[in-house]
Amino acid sequence: MTEMIDRLVILGVGSDVVGRFVAPAMVRLWTAGELPESFEVVGVARQDWDDDRVREHLAGELDDHAPELDADARAAVLELVSYQRADTTEVDELAGIFGGGEGSQKPALVYLALPPAIFPPTIEALAELGMPEGTRLVVEKPFGEDLDDARELNELLHRYLPEDHVHRIDHFLGLNTVHDLLGLRFGNRIFEPVWNCHHVERVDIVWDETLTLEGRAGYYDETGALKDMLQNHLLQLLALVAMEPPVSLHERDLRDRKAQLLREVSPMSVEEAAERSVRGRYTAGTIGDREVPAYLDEDGVEPEHGTETFAAVTLGIDNWRWAGVPFHLRSGKALGRDRHEIRVRFRDVPHPAFGDPGAGGNELRMAFEPDAMSLRINITGQAVPFTLDPVELTHTPDPTDIPPYGVVFRSVLQGDPTLSIRGDEAETSWAIVEPVLEAWRQGRVELQDYPAGSDGP
Repeated sequence: MTEMIDRLVILGVGSDVVGRFVAPAMVRLWTAGELPESFEVVGVARQDWDDDRVREHLAGELDDHAPELDADARAAVLELVSYQRADTTEVDELAGIFGGGEGSQKPALVYLALPPAIFPPTIEALAELGMPEGTRLVVEKPFGEDLDDARELNELLHRYLPEDHVHRIDHFLGLNTVHDLLGLRFGNRIFEPVWNCHHVERVDIVWDETLTLEGRAGYYDETGALKDMLQNHLLQLLALVAMEPPVSLHERDLRDRKAQLLREVSPMSVEEAAERSVRGRYTAGTIGDREVPAYLDEDGVEPEHGTETFAAVTLGIDNWRWAGVPFHLRSGKALGRDRHEIRVRFRDVPHPAFGDPGAGGNELRMAFEPDAMSLRINITGQAVPFTLDPVELTHTPDPTDIPPYGVVFRSVLQGDPTLSIRGDEAETSWAIVEPVLEAWRQGRVELQDYPAGSDGP
């Protein structure tokens, strides 16, 4: 692990992702004493701002997205922020940031909080200018718009930077329960003998939300649920659930295993993708006491895009461990309840001595937001003749002051790529969903309506 970088350059400091995630993460890390004393932040954008104006903007974002944060810590972090106006695609305009002057030649963490279309010309401009040795680059999702785009972006990045200096952010890798999953799988002998197709019936990976667009129509309507959630976040969870045990939890060993598992996901034809996928879009409805307009009536939505707000795909894995086990991935917005979890359903016992088990089979549930882990087992009830009663053994981890995005952001500042997506993982994830996208483009899968507040299509 390298020494923690103490100079953060945010290209696109006025973007939504900075206000929602990066700024709160910095305040959390500052409060926990995990930022260097010499830490500085240079915000870059095209707006005609100055230091005071960018601080005012970020203060407003913190009020909106993290009002619970300590006021003194917020003020201290905002004092670290300065501003430079620049078009990030123009070498001459970036020169004041990296081309000279006190501190400008220090290794920096360059954060691309920009629209994806601007990534390539920005990277070219940074390369032509010449970034300080040791500089690292952070790329926010989506990493490309499709498989070809992701390959081209990787080739461009690798032309100027080694892979371990590129951090493709996925904050799901900072979730507490994700880390607990690694301990559960690889620190307990009792699970390994049953973690396979002989004992597991199915695996569900679910990210259902009651949230709607929350002001993100400009991004979401161009993306949709499949690209926003399944292609990156849920496939990362799939890799961690199903991968082979790594030799160590060093970044190379861990990411090698994830990449291997993603390559083993069964390839689908367009016809198979149509059979194994569902897409939907919410209509007007009620969530709790909140009246929700139809997606098509949300501000900023273009009906001709045909964007889905619900996506589900069933995948298989071509290896000995998981042959024949279905992995169901689904995510949707404006649903009746929040459900963020992985469920591993084990097969029933081979001989039902109790007759119809009734209580159901064993199931391991790993929940996110709030974090929890539970194992459902069956015990004998009190009545005679004997029956089965289900019992849940539950663990709730202690809450942490550092949210998932902060955990990932800290590892990036430390120069540790363990919690970042490797280039080949990003490409393989696109290859997995490409047949689904093509089936949808061809109109083979109906865009089903579902009322806001329901369970989905």
